[in-house]
Amino acid sequence: MDELASLAFENAPIGLIVTHERVIRISNLRFAEMFGYRTADLEGRSLSQLYPSCEEFLRIGELGREKMLGTGRYSDERIMRKRDGTLFWCRVRGQSLTPDEPFHQAIWSFADLSATRPVTNMTQRERQVATLMTEGKTSKEIARDLGISPRTVDVHRARLMDKFNARNSLELIAHLSGIPL
Repeated sequence: MDELASLAFENAPIGLIVTHERVIRISNLRFAEMFGYRTADLEGRSLSQLYPSCEEFLRIGELGREKMLGTGRYSDERIMRKRDGTLFWCRVRGQSLTPDEPFHQAIWSFADLSATRPVTNMTQRERQVATLMTEGKTSKEIARDLGISPRTVDVHRARLMDKFNARNSLELIAHLSGIPL
């Protein structure tokens, strides 16, 4: 990397990483700070350590691979985990350099959304339902994606409404999306 490109990468106002097969090869300062690490602590480490659970790492990986095939692009907003175990909402954008093998080599950006989107104490399944709700998916679509019944999705939605003191689904999505009411 030439000096100017290196300066831009290192000092970008968002977290940036380059990965190989979902292992961090290089990260910038903002990315390391966002997750509570030093850049040297992250290089050569799996992204799995930044997810709330191994199951979520695997599930999001499967979804990401499907979305990236062909276009090489991916984006979502999800809950991630800092070094100290704190969970936070994060906007993730990715670009594969090898679209036919999306995770072989990719560039990712991460933006911390915790200032506008607080995380309450949610179960893993509630986090999954919340993430898919913020993508605009219906209960039937969420059920299909998670392999559960639409009624079970509605139960999780009701629990989330209680946790966020939301009166209806629109208000819940506003809370989950960080939109002021």
